[in-house]
This record gives sequence, structure tokens and C-alpha cells, in this order.
Amino acid sequence: MKRRAMLQSMMVALVTLTSALALPGCGYNSLVQTSEAVDSAWGEIQNQLQRRNDLIPNLVATVKGFAQQEKEVLTKVTDARSRVAGAGTPTETMAASNELTGALSRLLVVAENYPQLKSDQNFLHLQDELAGTENRLAVARMRYNEAVQAYDTTLKSFPTNLVAKMTGFGSKPYFEAPESAKAVPEVKF
Repeated sequence: MKRRAMLQSMMVALVTLTSALALPGCGYNSLVQTSEAVDSAWGEIQNQLQRRNDLIPNLVATVKGFAQQEKEVLTKVTDARSRVAGAGTPTETMAASNELTGALSRLLVVAENYPQLKSDQNFLHLQDELAGTENRLAVARMRYNEAVQAYDTTLKSFPTNLVAKMTGFGSKPYFEAPESAKAVPEVKF
């Protein structure tokens, strides 16, 4: 009887040890790593959005000097910039950023109507800075979406999906292009 109890406790210890060693391989660590990669990529988007927000007042002020009658476009850019700065969640930030992208496009179209503005060095410098920032933002969005894809793939893979359900990990949103970006641009000569 004593031998049987000792054998049972050894079996329990062996099962416990095996379970403890197998647990890290169940996916929790992968979920944490990929979730952190998504958060890091989101931080880079936030960084580039802040850079763009910092450039906009200078661009608006430069355009304002040349295009007084375009007040509505300038107001939309400023309002959209405020919404990006005040967004709390990634989803709100994505929507506000897409709205700001559309407003900036309209601002640059307005600038095309003012030849002397297009030749102004301040405007050209700001336009180049903004174009560079938009490129950085596009790369940051792409990297964010790649990180979300890796995370969601890990999240939905077996047996990690079981660990995810038990530990409360959930899906992350992709950064999607706004509907306005899907429209074919109108070119006039």
C-alpha cells in the first residue's frame, strides 16, 4: 500500500513537471511577443502621426497667406488634425487619420491653384516634409498590418487559440485605407 501511494505521488509529480515544461510551448509567450510587436508598430504610427500633426500648422499658415478665400479647406485640415490628436483608441485614430489624409489632399489641390504659392520656398519645403512623413506613415501602417497579421495568425492557431481564450487575448484591428482612397483620382489638363 505504501509503495502504491509513493508510485501515485511520483506519477502526479511527473505529470505536473511535464505540464509545467509543456506550458511555455502552448503559445502564451508567442501571444505576448506578437502582441508587443503590434503595440510597437502602433507606436511608430503614432510617432509619424505626431510628426504630421506638427507640420500641419506651418503648412496651413503658409497656404493661408496666399489663399485667404480657401478658409473652408484650411478649417477642415485643422479640425481633422485636432481629431487625430484627441483620438483615444486605435480605431478612432485610424478613422481620424484617414479623414486628415483626405483634408490634406484637398489642401494640396488648393495649393495647385496658386502659382506663386507653388514657387514659395517655405511651401515647397513643408510640402516635401509632409510627403516624406506620408511615406513614413505608409511604411509604418504596412509594418503595423504585418504585425497584426502575425499576431492574429498566432492567435487563431491551435493550441495557442485555447490559451488565448483562457488568458483574454483578442484580435487587433488592421489599419485600412479610407473609402476616399479607393476612388480614381480626377486628372484635369
